[in-house]
Amino acid sequence: MSRVRPAAVAGSFYPSDPQSLAFEVGAMLGDAKARQASEPVSLPKAVIVPHAGYVYSGPIAASAYARLEAGRGVVKRVVLLGPVHRVPVKGLALPGAEVFVTPLGRVPLDLEAMKAISGMKQVVESIPAHTWEHSLEVQLPFLQTVLGDFSLVPLAVGNASPEEVAEVLEKLWGGPETLIVISSDLSHYLPYHTAQLVDQDTAQAILALNPDITHEQACGGTPLRGLLLAAKRHALIPQLLDLRNSGDTAGDRSAVVGYAAFQFLEEAPHVH
Repeated sequence: MSRVRPAAVAGSFYPSDPQSLAFEVGAMLGDAKARQASEPVSLPKAVIVPHAGYVYSGPIAASAYARLEAGRGVVKRVVLLGPVHRVPVKGLALPGAEVFVTPLGRVPLDLEAMKAISGMKQVVESIPAHTWEHSLEVQLPFLQTVLGDFSLVPLAVGNASPEEVAEVLEKLWGGPETLIVISSDLSHYLPYHTAQLVDQDTAQAILALNPDITHEQACGGTPLRGLLLAAKRHALIPQLLDLRNSGDTAGDRSAVVGYAAFQFLEEAPHVH
C-alpha cells in the first residue's frame, strides 16, 4: 500500500507554491491575531474550522488557528476529523499511509495512536476515502505553520453515529499534547440572509453543546456532533471566534456557504 499521501488539492484549494502558500497563511494568521489582540489567550483543547478554498474560508479558519500558536512545542499530536466528500465510507477511515505531504513539507502520522484505535469496530482503513479528500488536507498548512512539528491522526468520517465518533475521540483524548480539530463548513448554497439566520442557529446549538445538528446545517455534522458529546463529558467551554460566509469573503450572495470557527477550552480563558 502507498505509505505517502501526497497533496491532492494544492493549486486548487490553496497555492501549490510553498512560498506563496506560506505567505498567504501567514497573512491570514496575522490579520486574525490583529483582530484578537486584546482578548485573553488560553490554548484550546479542540477547534472547529471550515474547509473550503482559502479565498473563501481561510480567514475564518485563521481565527481559530491564530489561537494555537501558544501550542507550539506543547501540542505534539493533532487528531483531525473531517467528512468525506467523494468516497462514501462506513465508520471513521484511517488513510493507510504513514506520512501526509503538503507544499510546506511532510507531516508524520501517529502510527501508535492509529494502531490503538484500529481495533475499534467503527474504525476502518480506506485509501480511496483519503486520496482526494480536501476536508482534512486544507487544515494541514495552517497546522504546520502554527505548530511546527507534530504528528497527525487523520480520520475521514463517513456513516457513523455521534456516539461512535465520541468513543474514538475519548480513546485519543490525551492531555495538553493532544489537539482535536474538527473540519466542517455550515449551510450550503442558501441566499445570503437565509444562510446567516441558519448559521446563527447552528452556532447557538454548538455553543450549547447540543448535538442535534443536521448535515444541512453542517456538512461535517457527524464529526462535529461526536465532538459535542465528548466536549460535554469533559465540561469544555465553547467559544465562537468567527461566523461568516462566502458572500462575506469572496463569493456572490445569491448562494453562499457558511463558515464558522470555534474553540473549546478546558477552563475559562485568563488574561496574560
